[in-house]
Amino acid sequence: MKGLMNTQLGAVMIDPEVIARYAGSVAVECFGIVGMAMVNVKDGLVKLLKRDNLTRGVNVQINDNKITLSFHVIVSYGVSISAVSDNLISNVKYKVEEFTGMTIEKINIFVEGVRVID
Repeated sequence: MKGLMNTQLGAVMIDPEVIARYAGSVAVECFGIVGMAMVNVKDGLVKLLKRDNLTRGVNVQINDNKITLSFHVIVSYGVSISAVSDNLISNVKYKVEEFTGMTIEKINIFVEGVRVID
């Protein structure tokens, strides 16, 4: 379902893929996040996504103009996962709400792997 905002000049519809791309780019800027992950359910393999495929690591659901985001991330080795998660949630919530004008109902984070950064 697309996000819908009514203004005096007309209606604005936001595609979930636009929100996913923006939220993914905000997420990879957060401290401790190596990148977004794509999980192959058939093989059980986790793949680190490049910048142009960030939307595959983010799932967006919109119900009654409230957004639910699910992130599949790979975190950096040696960092606190709870600190990284709190940072990710606060940054994404603030920036996506400012970007879309809609409220975020829930943010789910799935840590799919850990990587050592050189």
